[in-house]
Amino acid sequence: MGKLTLTLVGLLALLLGAGVWVGLGLIGTGILTMSIFKSSFPITKLLAQQIWNSAVSMEMLALPLFILMAEILFRTRLSESLFSGLAPWTRRLPGRMSHITVLACTLFAAVSGSSAATTATVGRITATELLGRGYDRQMVIGSLAGAGTLGFLIPPSVIMIIYGVLAEESILKLFMAGIIPGGCLAATYMGYLAIRSTLNPSMVGEATPSTSWKEKFEALIGLGPVLLLILSVIGSMYGGIASPTEAAGVGVAGSILIGLFQRSINAKNLAEAVYHAAQTVSMIGFIIVGAMFLSVSLGYLGLPSFIAGYIQSLQLSPLVLILVLLLFYAILGCIMEGMSAIVMTLPITLPLVLAAGYDKVWYGVFLVLVVEMAQITPPVGFNLIVIQRLTGDKIGTIARAAMPFFLIMAAFVLTIAVFPGIVTWLPNSLSGSN
Repeated sequence: MGKLTLTLVGLLALLLGAGVWVGLGLIGTGILTMSIFKSSFPITKLLAQQIWNSAVSMEMLALPLFILMAEILFRTRLSESLFSGLAPWTRRLPGRMSHITVLACTLFAAVSGSSAATTATVGRITATELLGRGYDRQMVIGSLAGAGTLGFLIPPSVIMIIYGVLAEESILKLFMAGIIPGGCLAATYMGYLAIRSTLNPSMVGEATPSTSWKEKFEALIGLGPVLLLILSVIGSMYGGIASPTEAAGVGVAGSILIGLFQRSINAKNLAEAVYHAAQTVSMIGFIIVGAMFLSVSLGYLGLPSFIAGYIQSLQLSPLVLILVLLLFYAILGCIMEGMSAIVMTLPITLPLVLAAGYDKVWYGVFLVLVVEMAQITPPVGFNLIVIQRLTGDKIGTIARAAMPFFLIMAAFVLTIAVFPGIVTWLPNSLSGSN
């Protein structure tokens, strides 16, 4: 197995280091490894079967629809509506309007499914407004980097769909599992902002003029479209009215209606949304095919079971194992995009976590959190790149501003490892009641 492991790592490093597409690199690694160690196996037949299995998966159908919904919403004026609707309600909070970024990201995440889309859509209005009102630049940038990652955790989540397909787990249960952790993480961010601004009031701009209760409730009208869309998409799934794929279709229709209502969607930018969604889906689909093929190939070669058996022989406690995986993915996230890291390592890490007593739903949320951490670690953190385009700051400056939120996420991962019920209680209770 030593030769097999070295060959696998060497081929991956060679292909990905040469700039080969991740999906193609995974397929190439699988083909070459099988050719070397199991040459008599019908490799082309296995590859064709994995491509077909990916293409006809009903769970995969929800992926392009949710991505299209995020692309359409990105082209609406939803960010302006979120800011104006939330601003009057944050005036008396410690930290004042700095909380708008977290709240707006939380709401947009519930209709987006994408971390980058959440960061870009919310950031283009909140960053400009808060910096213009005198809020501390490091706090504004850091909170946007951290809160923007909620697009992966709060359902609907693109990463959860991908994980559900690869791990053969219910996407609806994964979506339900992300609700409580997403809300807790958002609340923790807001608590950090409140404490930091209380200790250093100069980081917060001047208070906005007081508003009456009537004006506050009138401001909520601007939140109506996004709240209605959340209710339609999430409520239809959890109410048993629609499957994730059907709910995604409802979301696309709702996002188009919002764009038409705001007069921000026309034939040109709708076509752009479809085009960019097709690009993203093609890239993700290629990676999934490559990951599934490599996973099955390694299974035939016996590598995952060998590594799992070796690590189990070390007799690590469940918490130590999770800590090791957290450090492993944190380091991997510095040199590799998070989704690619997951699909390449899942065949090996999933059996380890299951053997430690955690279930697939819990591990799905764990992986989403470590991917969120990868989103704000240089040099390949996507959220950092998005914010750089919005603000013009250097990647290093943005990464330093995001560091407190990275540490909050790391602490939260350990918290759900100690108290897994934070993740599993809701999906278990709802599935048990059905």
